[in-house]
Amino acid sequence: MLYIFDLGNVIVDIDFNRVLGVWSNLGRVPLANLQSRFHIGEAFEYHERGEISDEEFAARLCAELDVALSYPQFEAGWQAIFVGVRHETLAIMQQLRQQGERVVILSNTNKLHTQFWPSQYPEVQQSADHIYLSQELGMRKPEARIYQHVLAQEGFSAEQAVFFDDNQDNINAAKALGITSVWVEDSRTVPGWFAR
Repeated sequence: MLYIFDLGNVIVDIDFNRVLGVWSNLGRVPLANLQSRFHIGEAFEYHERGEISDEEFAARLCAELDVALSYPQFEAGWQAIFVGVRHETLAIMQQLRQQGERVVILSNTNKLHTQFWPSQYPEVQQSADHIYLSQELGMRKPEARIYQHVLAQEGFSAEQAVFFDDNQDNINAAKALGITSVWVEDSRTVPGWFAR
């Protein structure tokens, strides 16, 4: 079987409020203002496909949020998103690999974050056979083509794959292709699914 794991809030806990908290302090803007303006829109999608640079993304997001930040200040907040790894999920991934199963990560991410988390959490890379990143592939979830790409690269059919993700749109897109898909609501979902 092919087991496909998302990264954020599946393997590594992330929290956008931590990001906004740093930007609120540095930009001297009330946190509530940033929270009300923050959404994952076009700039995110372009950035996650590698279609715009980190600097352009920073400029666009600061404009959307109406906050004045230098690029180093933006980056400091952006990397605050990471909370820590889910050790139980990593242990399951390692166990699957020891049993001869294929384990990969499929993440919507960006260059800035991939300069950070691999050094912070080396155990994540050690728990997967391969890591597929949206900005390197030029496509992102929930686009059907990104799932099809992973299946083709790995040599598995949709029926031979299981996908774990915390985003319902991503889950629905994978299901539509015939991939067994598990919506990860919290840190208990993945261990619970394997326990069953």
